[in-house]
Amino acid sequence: MITTVLGLGTVGLLLSAFFSGSETGFYRVARTRLVLDALSGDIISRGLLWLTNRPSLFVATTLVGNNLANYLLSLAIVIGTGLLVDGGAVAQLIAPLVLAPLLFVYGELLPKNLFLQAPNRLLRLGGPLFFVFTALFLPVSLLLWAFNQIFAKLVAESPDRIKLTLARRELRGVLQEAHDVGILRPAQQSLAKGIFARALQPIGKLAVPLRGMPRARTDMQRQDILDMAKRYRLAEVAIEDAHTGRLAGYIRVVELGLANEKDSMPIRKLPTFAADEPSIVAITQLQSTGQSMAEVVDENSNTLGLLSVATLRSPFFHGS
Repeated sequence: MITTVLGLGTVGLLLSAFFSGSETGFYRVARTRLVLDALSGDIISRGLLWLTNRPSLFVATTLVGNNLANYLLSLAIVIGTGLLVDGGAVAQLIAPLVLAPLLFVYGELLPKNLFLQAPNRLLRLGGPLFFVFTALFLPVSLLLWAFNQIFAKLVAESPDRIKLTLARRELRGVLQEAHDVGILRPAQQSLAKGIFARALQPIGKLAVPLRGMPRARTDMQRQDILDMAKRYRLAEVAIEDAHTGRLAGYIRVVELGLANEKDSMPIRKLPTFAADEPSIVAITQLQSTGQSMAEVVDENSNTLGLLSVATLRSPFFHGS
């Protein structure tokens, strides 16, 4: 019986250390490193990257895991105390208080410190086991996710968004301290503040309405389009279908100017973004796909306007 109790306590302590350390590693891990490893074909890094894009699921898994570990530890302490000490309820109350420092050091403090020092390495080592627990705890995690959604409805704000706002506030404090000690120059500080102020601004506010943007038609001559771009100083020109009047895409002026006369129009397809998409998401996706212009639509897929990378990027470099 004593062996069973020791095994139960050991498993509880190891689970507590694993989930506590993983939680610290999750917030400490370098996302860029995960992306690069995932692109190189590493399966564990792909799984970890998938979890970082779903923080609610990760947090729910660690929460359930820590509660399970605490339950196993408490059960082992209570049963072990009852077998070894004839003190009844008093001994069962004192034993957790005596063991609390030991459990805190080896179940919380030490693993958190280890994952803080080497988050990428330790998360990769424990990644497969964490994926197993993610699948095992999924039914409970889904309940927690549902509660998260209900909470977001009640407070009219996503908890993840609240956390992000607090994180940005802390980052501003760090930047101010860096500026005060001379590490960060005023221009760099202004740029960082502009990014934080505008990163979550919906792109619907930055889109240029169609009526305010010059557009070419698919039946226009190449030189006419080039003249239009020169007249309005455009790097990209939106193209409308001559028959339907709907947007057919856009043309980069430089590509049109370099193309041969016999070649077809180098019309590029317009990426589409919802009006409530954050600016940082839009600019990241456009730059990663090599696109220069995008269409902004409402919830009914109606066109609200167009935006270019230059327009989208300008608020970040001009501050708030």
